[in-house]
Amino acid sequence: MVVIRSAETTAHELHGSRFTSYAAPATGSGELCVWRVDVAANTPGTTHTVSREEVLVLVAGNLRAVIDDDAQELATGDAVIVPAGSTFRLDNASEEVATAWVSTSVGFQATLQDGSRLVPPWVR
Repeated sequence: MVVIRSAETTAHELHGSRFTSYAAPATGSGELCVWRVDVAANTPGTTHTVSREEVLVLVAGNLRAVIDDDAQELATGDAVIVPAGSTFRLDNASEEVATAWVSTSVGFQATLQDGSRLVPPWVR
């Protein structure tokens, strides 16, 4: 049995957000990656294209999810499915940190608007 203790997680700071990795190949997961993202208050998202489907569940705060040209406001308890190949951004226009749990499959990559590819450390 693999148990990931919160004290053993690794956090990564990127684009005004903190990504805390729980399940990934580095922690023993062969197929799925799961992390917590904390989006700082008043933080515009970074637009990127996702290579794999992602599912986000907002557990605290409010966020705006933008998938391709569709923007939706998310409140605590809402979930959003981000299709593979779509362009995605999360904005936090509120005065409070927003927290979401995110899941995707191993092999996830993001392509930024400048064409650079990112394989985030929290999915390795």
